[in-house]
Amino acid sequence: MYRFAIEELYLWKNSRHRKPLIIEGARQVGKTWLMKEFGKEAYKNTVYINFDANSQMASLFSTDLDIERIISGIELYSGRKIDPDNTLLIFDEVQEVPRALTSLKYFNENAPQYHIVCAGSLLGIALHSGTSFPVGKVSFLKLYPLSFKEFLMAVGKEGFAKALSKRDFNMITGFRNTYVEYLKYYYYIGGMPEAVLSFSESRDFNEVRDIQSRILDAYEQDFSKHAGRDIVPRIRMLWNSIPSQLAKENKKFIYGLVREGARAKEYELALMWLSDCGLIHKVNRINSPHIPLKQYEDLRAFKIYMVDVGLLSCMSGLSQRTLVDGNALFTEFKGALTEQYVMQELAVIKGINTYYYTNDRGSCEIDFVVDNGDIVVPVEVKAEVNLKAKSLRTYREKFAPPISVRTSMTDYSKEEWLLNIPLYAIGEIKDCLADLEYIGNR
Repeated sequence: MYRFAIEELYLWKNSRHRKPLIIEGARQVGKTWLMKEFGKEAYKNTVYINFDANSQMASLFSTDLDIERIISGIELYSGRKIDPDNTLLIFDEVQEVPRALTSLKYFNENAPQYHIVCAGSLLGIALHSGTSFPVGKVSFLKLYPLSFKEFLMAVGKEGFAKALSKRDFNMITGFRNTYVEYLKYYYYIGGMPEAVLSFSESRDFNEVRDIQSRILDAYEQDFSKHAGRDIVPRIRMLWNSIPSQLAKENKKFIYGLVREGARAKEYELALMWLSDCGLIHKVNRINSPHIPLKQYEDLRAFKIYMVDVGLLSCMSGLSQRTLVDGNALFTEFKGALTEQYVMQELAVIKGINTYYYTNDRGSCEIDFVVDNGDIVVPVEVKAEVNLKAKSLRTYREKFAPPISVRTSMTDYSKEEWLLNIPLYAIGEIKDCLADLEYIGNR
């Protein structure tokens, strides 16, 4: 299994201004595997410490945070000599010992020669709960489920992934049926590493569903274990409402679907909790598509997507037989799976911010609007081969963007004002636009 994030870890290792690195991401997206794999590839030695229920480490960090004393204690604990230049220190589930998080400040200021990478399934919760954590003393890396391209590589289709990276659309179009077939698989399996690994080894869809169900159960257990007792029911109701939210034609989040008569202020903390855990993507509406988009956010209107399309299909009870029912899969839940998938692909692209647009009358809705600080690009998502782009045309007449993007099951093409990108290639949107010199590749 290959993760493109490992390339960022190499850049971090070789940086002249390297700081302790924190990897953020939801439970079971592969943070521990990535850290250990990087240690094997890039260092002579790796010292791995899991802080969960680790009384020795809690004791070590409970007194002063003198770095020499801490390193000596880690050496005693691990039975390994730590050579700063050749050893990767891995702090896993680091949120369980808040003083260990605090110590990263002193590693950065007093002992920057040590290579430290940290992760924690509920790290976002810890960082927002008053843990002493000085800004500017660490670097961050967000890890998501496997992208579609990483999925292709994991299931033995490396050449197909390479063609996407090269944007060789003459080649890609010739093999479109294979891309469509594996995109259907991805809608069902998603990008959670354990599910992908299982599928790559056994091609057993029932086993995949069992794994996804266990992951969803673990998330629900986290709600009870780590959230305040008074907020747990609201987290559960909000979380379980996501499939029905995305099934609507208008996917704006409606509190009334969580509970009849529900109000925003009742669920703000639940929403923040799920976001801090990395379990949801929250996409805000903009009321005008101008740079910077953040200035035009309407914080009262937003859409919510899950961390993984496979988990969404599992929660929704999507059956295995839809995989062989032509394009039926792509129209399940009025395109909910397709929009979820596109959001996942956009989320992993560096330097792109994602919003959505509706006009005040609601007569024009653009599924996603992206920007890199230089240009705003509307993106319309179609689940099949529907080439009608009424909203895009309305948007174009009003705002005259230099280019618009439609992603669907049609082949790649460039028209006067419209770029058609196949759904299975939407992860290449930034580079496709850079090829046309609309968005700088930076």
